[in-house]
Order: sequence, then structure tokens, then C-alpha cells
Amino acid sequence: MERAPPSPPPAPLPLPLLLLGGLSLLAARAGADVPLEACCADGHRMATQHRDCSLPYASESKECRMVQEQCCHNQLEELHCATGINLANEQDSCTTPYSDNASLEAMFVKRCCHCCLLGRAAQAQGQSCEYNLMVGYQCGLVFRACCVKGQETADFAPGDVGDLQETAKISEVKEEQEDPYLNDRCRGGGPCKQQCRDTGEEVVCSCFVGYQLLPDGVSCEDINECITGSHNCRLGENCINTVGSFRCQRESSCGTGYELTENNDCKDIDECESGIHNCLPDFICQNTLGSFRCRPKLQCKSGFIQDALGNCIDINECLSISAPCPVGQTCINTEGSYTCQKNVPNCGRGYHLNDEGTRCVDVDECSPPAEPCGPGHRCVNSPGSFRCECKAGYYFDGISRTCIDINECRRYPGRLCGHKCENTPGSYFCSCTVGFRLLADGRSCEDMNECNSSPCSQECANVYGSYQCYCRRGYQLSDVDGVTCEDIDECALPTGGHICSYRCINFPGSFQCSCPSSGYRLAPNGRNCQDIDECVTGIHNCSVNETCFNIQGGFRCLAFECPENYRRSADTLRQEKTDTVRCIKSCRPNDVTCVLDPVHTISHTVVSLPTFREFTRPEEIIFLRAITPAYPANHADIIFDITEGNLRDSFDIIKRYMDGMTVGVDMQDVIEYLLKAMMKRCGCPNGRGSAGNRLLQH
Repeated sequence: MERAPPSPPPAPLPLPLLLLGGLSLLAARAGADVPLEACCADGHRMATQHRDCSLPYASESKECRMVQEQCCHNQLEELHCATGINLANEQDSCTTPYSDNASLEAMFVKRCCHCCLLGRAAQAQGQSCEYNLMVGYQCGLVFRACCVKGQETADFAPGDVGDLQETAKISEVKEEQEDPYLNDRCRGGGPCKQQCRDTGEEVVCSCFVGYQLLPDGVSCEDINECITGSHNCRLGENCINTVGSFRCQRESSCGTGYELTENNDCKDIDECESGIHNCLPDFICQNTLGSFRCRPKLQCKSGFIQDALGNCIDINECLSISAPCPVGQTCINTEGSYTCQKNVPNCGRGYHLNDEGTRCVDVDECSPPAEPCGPGHRCVNSPGSFRCECKAGYYFDGISRTCIDINECRRYPGRLCGHKCENTPGSYFCSCTVGFRLLADGRSCEDMNECNSSPCSQECANVYGSYQCYCRRGYQLSDVDGVTCEDIDECALPTGGHICSYRCINFPGSFQCSCPSSGYRLAPNGRNCQDIDECVTGIHNCSVNETCFNIQGGFRCLAFECPENYRRSADTLRQEKTDTVRCIKSCRPNDVTCVLDPVHTISHTVVSLPTFREFTRPEEIIFLRAITPAYPANHADIIFDITEGNLRDSFDIIKRYMDGMTVGVDMQDVIEYLLKAMMKRCGCPNGRGSAGNRLLQH
């Protein structure tokens, strides 16, 4: 803590003097490279034009920017001061038109206006214009200028006004335009380093308080009050010299809870008054020297003490009070108080006082109804203690001093039971998983044949730990329960239409194929239908003159009469059931035309054409052969022709020679239409029928 000297503080150094010293210092540092005069002129111009020194400076030199700022502020202060002087001369008051009286401009205008009014007042009272108040150098200059100007105005007599009117006007205009500091030799600080006063005859230099004038009469140096003994530091304080003054510092600090006053004294800090304490809302702050105390608002009853949080804590009087009970008694603390109890023998564990309270006797822990070892276990009393004889499957726990069940399943995992082990009080028992049963030893498990109980609707197969149901042929296992067998409808399967050639009839477990009611019988494979040859079996009803011709699913009775001059061959009569009727030429006597007819034999043959497949090209379906004579001279002309049944020209005959034989080949041309027509005409299930009668001439 510093102690100020008794004299008033030194006045601040005048602004023009500070600026002059700064310029000389910057000039010495920057040298000739930086034109500081131009920098100062820029600062003056900024203050005159913009009335603002906070605008950015464009110079790259740090020293130049410093000079610009100082010169701008100096010029701005002089402009504000001139405004204040004009204000004092015009209205004899310092009421400024500025709304913000705290601004820097208003402060300078008001200060110079007051100094000018003081100078005019001194002139009006006949006082000296040389100021001797400690109002500062700049205020003194304004004081003197306004005072001198008032004297010069008063020196003119009223009668001289007529003769010197023109001169007075010119002089008045010049004086109003003239700088009041123009003829002051202390302008800009003058030759003095600190304070300068122009008496008119000479310039007198002086120093601020804490400085002394050097022999040159211009410079000032600091006075070391600590060496000269002009300080007022007390005992326990050290004097420390400062520029223009000194300060007193304590040799030791005040410590926590105290603060240093302006007189370098230690003063207690009232934490309660300053509000820097940390007492809770339920406490009252009480200041003490160097500290404070939080006193609870709620007071505790007798026998209690409050802690730092205000809680009431019981006082243990047996510990806090020295010997509260008489000799031979024991102090027992209670809530808010204490009691004294007569001393008795202290019995150890397992003992207690006898009825008279004179000695310790053993406690029988095993006496009924107490069961310290647990229900069902044997308790054996001993002096001062007891022991337990646990049943099988239990062990004695020394901590709880009881018999505890042994968990055999956890102690011997996987070694007691084949499958599952479950602990019971004092023992355990084994069980098996589903599909197994426990053996007589009570530990092992064997597979159980579930099929003995007939769980399946048809067939059952036992597997290890379970069983599997399956069905007989024609049945399938149900997806719902996996046990019931359901009939398979073979006729409804996607391939059901190919199982039977005609019709499929389903019944439980199988199916049966059936054929048309007449003309067919079931084949040995049970699926296909075979045509019944009524002509062979003799179940047809053809007459003697008719030939029985078998067709698919039935038969036809064909009758053929030989043409005129022809008779039925004798071998045909012997083979009445054949498909061929042969007629031999039999001419009447003297029938020359019949004799000359080259046709000797006419054969009538019935041919059954297959129509069960489609033809993609002309097919050879019938071969007729005739053996020619051995000698070429007797070579006969054999003619093959279709006399009937080829109404749509669906058949052609090709004649060729093969291995000495003449062969006639019947070929089918119109395939698709003929097939449809023949199948429609036939009406048989396998698609085969008779293509009609064939007449072969040779």
C-alpha cells in the first residue's frame, strides 16, 4: 500500500511541452528517413478538417503514426480551447450547446471557458494578470490572455472613440483574429523543461513538486525523499522513491481477514457487512477479528451441539465430561443426556451372569426351543460355546454357526446323474430328458421306446431319445401333428392324368384304373386298356356270309360279293374269319370277253390304319406284294389301285420293284385332316381305326 506525500500532487506536464519533447525523441530515433514534420502536419490537417483523431493513419512508420496522433490531439485541443474562449467573450457563461457534457470536446471547451472567465474577473477586480494558482500551464496562459485583453480594452477613453473609431474597429478586428498565445514566450513550453512563466520582463522556469531546479535554471531533476529524509513513513514501513514522489510500504502484509488502509494500517475486514461470507440461509453471520463465524438461527436443546451445517448432534457426556459417574458405576450415554449404571462382572461370549449377578455361568445354547444348528441337526453344548453335528448332505458353516445344505449338483457337476441333476435339502435326485427314462440305479438314463404306446396312426420307428412316424404306401404324414397319416389322392396329383389310360378312381391308400364298359379290358399292368378282339373270341354276331373285322373297342361285319364272272376262292371258304376275300375269274362257256379279260384274281382286304400319332411327312402305311413269273416273256402287268374309300384323295399308291417282287405302297398325304377325320369316325380310346375297304387288282 502506497502512502501519498502530504503536499498536493504535481500538475501534469503541459501538452505543448510533452509534444515538443516527444518530437525531439522520435527525431533522434527515426533519423532523417522519416519526415516527422510532415507527419505532424498530417495530424494538424486531420484535426482541422475532420475534428476526429480516431481515423486510421496510413503511414507505415510506427514513429510517424505516433507523431500524427499526438499532433492531431494537440491541434484538436487548441481548437476546442479557442471555442471556449470565444464562448466566454460572447455570453459571459460556459453553457455549451452540446448535449453530452462528458465528451472530450465539451470538457476542453468548458475548461478554457472557465479559465478565460477567471482572467476577465481578475482584470475587472484590478488584480494582476500573472496567475499564481496551481491550475496548470495551459489554463494559466488562457487566464493571462483574457486578462490582458480586458486591460487593453479598458485603456480606451470614451471621448477618444470619435477620433479613433476607424482605428478601433480595425484594431478590434485584428485582436479578435489574433492568437492570444502569439506573443507568449512560454508558448510550446518555452525554454523550460517543466513550468514556464513569462513575466513580461523575463521568462522564469520552475519545477513540479518532487523536483528541484538544476543550476542551469531550465532543467529539473527528481528529489529522492527517502535519502533526504523528507518522507513521512512510520516505523515498520519502508520508503520507496518514485519519480516526483515516494511511497511507504509495510515490511509485512496484514494477513488473511485484514486489509491495508490509505494510512498504511491493517484494518479488519467485516465479511458479514461486505457480504463475502459463505453462511447458509439458516445461519447468521457474526464478524470476528480477521474472520467471521456462522451462528445457526435455530438453537439446540441442552445435551446437543450444532455442527457446521446447523444440525443438532448429541453430546456424549461420558466422553466429554471427566468422570460424570461415581466410582463403581459405568456411564451410559443417552439421547441428550446420560445415565450411570452399577458395574457388574463382564462375562465373555457364551457366558452370562447368574441370577444373583455375582458370577458368570455357561449359556446352554442347545436348550429347547433354540435350534442354533438348524431344524433336525444335533446341537452339542460345550463351556462357552457349542458344536453342531450335521446330518448327511449338510456341512457346518463356521461363520453363521449353522448347518448348510450341500449342493451336490454344483459340487460334482456331471458326475452324479446321466442327464439332469436337481438339488434337494440334504440330498439330490436325477431326472432324464424327454425320450428317456431313469434306470433302477436312480442315476443312469436309457432310451424309451415310445412306439410301444402306439403314438402313430400307422407305422412307428423308435429313434434314440424320440420316435418317428411314417405311413404306408398311398398315405402321407400330416403336416399338422406329424403323427396322423392322410390318404394320397393319386388321381388329383399333377401326374394323375397319366396314371390310367382311361379313368382313375381313388380309394384310401391306393387307386384303380377303369376302362370303357364294352370293347376293352384292363391290361395286366392295371393301368392300360386293351382292346377285346371279338372276332377271335367269337363273341361277334356276324352272319356266315359276313366277315368279322375287329376295331378298337368293337368289331364290324363286312360283306363282299364277288363281281360277275368271278367266284369266291375255295381257300376263303375254309378261312371264313380272315380279313381277305379272294375272287377267282370264272367265265361262262363261250364268253370270249371274260376269257380275254387280263384280271384273273380280285382280293378284298380290310386294313386297319394306325392313327395314334401325328405325321410330319408322307408315310408308307401298306405294302402289297406280288410275285412275277420267272420268264420275262410271260411278265404280267400288275396294277395297284384304290377303288373305294379315298374320297378326299388322302392316299396315293406308288409301284416299285424290290428283290424280284412288284410292290405297291399306299402313302398318306393329308396328315392332320385325315387323322382328325379318322379319329372322329373311329371313336376308339387309343386313336386307331379302320381306314375303309381296299380293293387290290392284279
